[in-house]
Amino acid sequence: MGELRFDCGRLCLNLVATRAGRPPAERLGGRAGLREWLAGAALVPRGEPLDVGDGWPAAFTTLRATLERLLTAQLRGEPPAAADVDALNAAARGTPVAPTAVRQDDGTLARVLATPPTCDALLATVARDAVDLFTDPIDRARLRACEGEDCTVVYLDTSRGRRRRWCSSEVCGNRERVARHRRRAAPPAVQG
Repeated sequence: MGELRFDCGRLCLNLVATRAGRPPAERLGGRAGLREWLAGAALVPRGEPLDVGDGWPAAFTTLRATLERLLTAQLRGEPPAAADVDALNAAARGTPVAPTAVRQDDGTLARVLATPPTCDALLATVARDAVDLFTDPIDRARLRACEGEDCTVVYLDTSRGRRRRWCSSEVCGNRERVARHRRRAAPPAVQG
């Protein structure tokens, strides 16, 4: 299982990033991986007990596949498939998780869940984020596919000039700069 990403700019894009790269690498990795993603995505507060059921990973990977197809259509300027829109809307109809603020002994507020979340509630939270993304013309226009050679991450470009080229300047951007340097520094090919 690879490293989980939480820097794509939207919850739904972070879910899609759990299967990224060329060839695609699975980063959810079953129940334990999904539990880690849910905590990392702040859907469930870290340390909060969560009983991830056997069918949860399949439900999340199904939603992820729908989101991947919707994003692909969006980036290509194509209309989304009706079946994908229906699947997204069905997932979004659930009741999302309801976090509450609880005062701690030191006076600070902590985020807790009023009741243990169900799979449908967690899926609804992600799906509603996707509905917000796909129905917001400003955010839709900010969607970008990473230009990194082996990267398939889609992110929300919130940079000042909207000219960001990589999902991560530190990872994909650095790889591209190193590759460009090596190409310039390589001795010229001998013509024979």
